[in-house]
Amino acid sequence: MQTVYLQNIRYMSNFREQVKLEKEVNKAPSKTMGPAKVNVPSPQKYLLKHSKELKLPEKKQFKYEDDELHSKPPIPARTDKPLMGLHTNKNFIKTNAVENIMALPKKPQPVYAYTKKGDKQLLENSGLMPKYIKKKDYGQTPEYLHQCREEVKKAQEEYDNYVKERMRENAMKQLSGEERHSILQALKKNWDDLHHQYQGLSVVTDTASKKYRKERLEQEMKQLEKDIELIERHKTIYTANN
Repeated sequence: MQTVYLQNIRYMSNFREQVKLEKEVNKAPSKTMGPAKVNVPSPQKYLLKHSKELKLPEKKQFKYEDDELHSKPPIPARTDKPLMGLHTNKNFIKTNAVENIMALPKKPQPVYAYTKKGDKQLLENSGLMPKYIKKKDYGQTPEYLHQCREEVKKAQEEYDNYVKERMRENAMKQLSGEERHSILQALKKNWDDLHHQYQGLSVVTDTASKKYRKERLEQEMKQLEKDIELIERHKTIYTANN
């Protein structure tokens, strides 16, 4: 069976100094009970009527900050005269024709009809387009899984090195397959014996001795089940050399 050594090491919190500092900072004289002597308010400073009511600020006309920058020009007066004699040589018809000829045609957005009357919706957000299979990392293992595998591999290598070092020092040995099988069969035989005794108990536990015996058998059977499950789950078992 696997032997576990426990060392009595006193636990020391990493936040010990921080808690001490916060305790000293929060200390103050008369913090919970208040001052020893309370000053009595002056009779001249009595509470006036409506003195504790909230007062709204004075009403001001609302105005945008950039109202002057983006405001439209004023309406021309009736006496203002328009500018006369301004001419341009630009051929608007030809310019518009050239711009339309050189412009790229707009691509129509893909849609799909979902009713027999021809009601349509955009195809991009419908879930019918294979968007994810066109990604660059589609079908590849995520990066975080590679990191987890590297960490598991590194931990296993450190454990194997530790075991080799301890075995080199003859501090521990590995159980062979025959020893593991014999220990497992012995544990199962002990469990069968306890189970046979448990089945022979009285149904009514009306005395303290019957109750104590039943609880003791249940506890021993649970411990044997844990040991059997531990040995069956681990194929390789190391024991310490006394």
